[in-house]
Amino acid sequence: MTEKTQEQEVKEQTACCEDQCECNQDTQAPEGDAQLTTEETPEQKIEMLQTALKLSEAKVMEHYDLYVRAMAELENTRRRSSEEVQKARKFGIEKFAENLLPVVDSLEKALEVTKDMEDDPVREGMLATYRQFMHALDVSEMKPIDPKGEVFDPHKHQYHRYGAGS
Repeated sequence: MTEKTQEQEVKEQTACCEDQCECNQDTQAPEGDAQLTTEETPEQKIEMLQTALKLSEAKVMEHYDLYVRAMAELENTRRRSSEEVQKARKFGIEKFAENLLPVVDSLEKALEVTKDMEDDPVREGMLATYRQFMHALDVSEMKPIDPKGEVFDPHKHQYHRYGAGS
C-alpha cells in the first residue's frame, strides 16, 4: 500500500462505490484519457477501512482511558476536599475550645475563692457561666479528665485538664 495523506484517506473512505452510485461518474476521466488516480481493488479498500477502523478504535480507547483517569482524579479531589473541610471544622473547634480552657480555669478559681459567699449574686452568675461553659465543652466532646493516679499520656492529657473526646 502506498503512503497517502490523511485527506486522501478520508476521501477514499467516504467515497461511494462506483458501481452502486452515480455520483462519481461526473468526476471520472473520459475513457480514452489516462486516469489520474490508481484503481483500488475491493480487497485494498477493505484493508484500508479495517486499518482506519483499528486507528479509530485505538483513539477511542485512548480517549476512554483519559476519561476514566479524569473521573478518578475528580473523585479523589472531591474526597480530599471533603476530608480537608472536616479536618478544618474539627481542628477549628478544638483550637477555639482549647483557647477557652484558661477561662474555665479562672472561673473555677473564682468559684473556689467565693465558696463562702453562698448567696452572693456575683457568685451565682459565675456559677451559671461556669455551667454553661462546661455544657458547651461537653457538647463539643471536650470532657474533663482526672489524671490523678495515672501515668502521663501526652495524647490523652494534651489539653491541660481537658481532652478531646476523652
